[in-house]
Amino acid sequence: MNTPPPPPGAERTDGSPVRIGALVPLTRPGWVEAGRHLLAGLELAVDEVNDAGGIAGRPLELVVRDTAADPQRAAAAVDELARLGVAALAGEYHSVVARAAAARADALGLPFLCSSAVLDALTERPTEWVARLAPAQSHGWQIYADFLLGAGHSRIAVAAQPSVYWASGTRILRDHLTPRGGTVIELDVPAPDPTALCDELVENRATALLLLVGHPEPAVPIVKAVRHDERLAEIMIGAPAGQPEFAEWPTLLGGDGAAIPFLRYLPERLSPLGVRVGTALRERLAEAPSFVAFEGYDTVALLADVLRSHGTDRARTAESWSRVAFEGTRGKIRFSRTPGISVSQWAWPPVQVVDRDPAEPDRFRILHTG
Repeated sequence: MNTPPPPPGAERTDGSPVRIGALVPLTRPGWVEAGRHLLAGLELAVDEVNDAGGIAGRPLELVVRDTAADPQRAAAAVDELARLGVAALAGEYHSVVARAAAARADALGLPFLCSSAVLDALTERPTEWVARLAPAQSHGWQIYADFLLGAGHSRIAVAAQPSVYWASGTRILRDHLTPRGGTVIELDVPAPDPTALCDELVENRATALLLLVGHPEPAVPIVKAVRHDERLAEIMIGAPAGQPEFAEWPTLLGGDGAAIPFLRYLPERLSPLGVRVGTALRERLAEAPSFVAFEGYDTVALLADVLRSHGTDRARTAESWSRVAFEGTRGKIRFSRTPGISVSQWAWPPVQVVDRDPAEPDRFRILHTG
C-alpha cells in the first residue's frame, strides 16, 4: 500500500517517513564514481540519523534519482520529487545539472541543499530556497591560480571543452592571472588524436596545461600523449576540477596520472567527527572516501538537524539557512549571502591543491591551501 504524499509544507505526526530527494549522477555520461561517493555519504548520514531516532520519531528516507549529468532529466526529477512530498532536495555533483535543478526548486518552492556543484551562478536570480556546501568556482579556482603563480607558471595553456562550467573556469583563471603577469592560452581539444595539442603546447612555450575536459574521455588520452612527448618533459599538467581524485584515474593512467594538481575540499586534519565518518565511508566504499563523500554526509546530517529544529515545512526550512550553525565533518558550517553568489553559501569550506605522489600514487600530497 502506498501512502499518499502530504501536501507541500504539511507536517505529519503519524510516524510516516520524512523524505529527502537525492539527485546523484549514477550512469554515464555522468561522472559515476563521483556519484557513487556522493550517494555513499548521503546514505551513511541517513542511517545514522535513523539510528539516533530519526526526525521527531519519524524515519528519514532518501528518495534517489539518477541525473546522468542531464539537466533536463534533473529538472524532471525535481518535479517528480516535489509531487512525492519530499521535505527537501539534496545532492548533485555536476554544476550545469545542479543549476537546472536549482531553477526548478526555486520555481516550486522546494528547499535544495546542493552538495558538490560549484558554478557561481547556480541560479539566475537570488533565491532563498537554495543553499550550497561546496565553495563557489571563483573562490576555489582563484586559489588554484595562486598556486600556479607560486609554482612559477606564467604561461598557462587550457584545453577546454564547450561548456558553461569550463568557460566560467577559463574566465576566472584569466581574470585572476592576467593582472599578476600570467598568460592564459586557450587550445582546441583534440578529437581523436591529441598530437596537435602537444604541438601547440610546444609552439606556445606553455609551462602548464590545465585539463578543462571530461573524464575519462578526453582527459586520459591527453595525459598519455603529453606524458610521452619528449618535448614536454618539463610541462606541468593540472586538473582543477578534480579528475584525479577518484580511484579510476590511477587505474587508467598508472604513473602517468601522478603529479597532476587538483582542487580538493578537505581540511589538512579532520576533526574526530571527520575521522569517524571517514572510517565508516571507507568501509562502505571499500576505498578511501573522496571529499565528495564527505559533502554528501554533511548535506543530509545538516538537513536532518534543520528538520529536527524547525519541522518539515518547506518554507521554514528555507528560512532557516541564515540561522544554521552546524558542526560538519570539515568544519563549522554557516550560510551567508556572499556578493556575486545567488544562493545561501557556506563561505568557505577548506580548500586544498593536492596531487598524487609519483612514488606512491594512492597517497595525496598537499601542495597549497587557501
